[in-house]
Amino acid sequence: MNTVSLLRPAATNPATRPELTDALRATVDAKAAAALTLLRDAVAEFGHDGELAFANSFGAEDMVLTDLILTHRLPIEIFSLDTGRLPAETYTLIGEVEQRYDTKLKVYFPDASAVENFVRSHGINAFYDSVELRKACCGVRKMEPLRRALAGKKAWITGLRAAQSVTRTGVALREFDQANGLEKLNPLADWSEAEVWAYIRRHDVPYNALHDQFYPSIGCAPCTRAIALGEDVRAGRWWWEDPASKECGLHVRKG
Repeated sequence: MNTVSLLRPAATNPATRPELTDALRATVDAKAAAALTLLRDAVAEFGHDGELAFANSFGAEDMVLTDLILTHRLPIEIFSLDTGRLPAETYTLIGEVEQRYDTKLKVYFPDASAVENFVRSHGINAFYDSVELRKACCGVRKMEPLRRALAGKKAWITGLRAAQSVTRTGVALREFDQANGLEKLNPLADWSEAEVWAYIRRHDVPYNALHDQFYPSIGCAPCTRAIALGEDVRAGRWWWEDPASKECGLHVRKG
């Protein structure tokens, strides 16, 4: 198993502090306005009483959407999945978000007995042994809680971007999620990484401290590492696997 990259992270991370040129500011303002319109239209279409939910994993993209939803007081339920193996920095950010926006987030946990059975059968770090076991672990810790979180919903919102990885190049602003049987909205589908960070800097949005340590994509602690300049933004997720398999199942499109 390849556990480390031969590349070395640079001393500072320029990705989280893009140069805020006039052109970048204008582009971000326009895209933020478009994303806000999409969110408001979604509320009008799917309802004000919990029928529309935002799946927040507390990555940089999700913090942009969190700020848009909570700053504009949109009636969109925000939920998160706590796998039980998140980095400490993610838990710190959850507390910062609740304090900053004066809100309480809905957090879903995996079924304890299912986690116990998986670990007893396969081992505490079985996800390193094969793609099948890694996906089985994601199934227990992410997929089952997601099904509970989406029960009764008409649509859900994600922070997916088409530029994130080879598995996400076809991401659209809106698509039907066949796996979960409901509409799926991706307001940042056409955003670049620089645009995400420009929004965060301009609006002083809280974010995961690991981003400054070269973690552009953050999941469970044992399945996430820092990347070096020049690596794909998803290179630090399940780095021992082929890039084509790097999804946990939450955003795999069928058909």
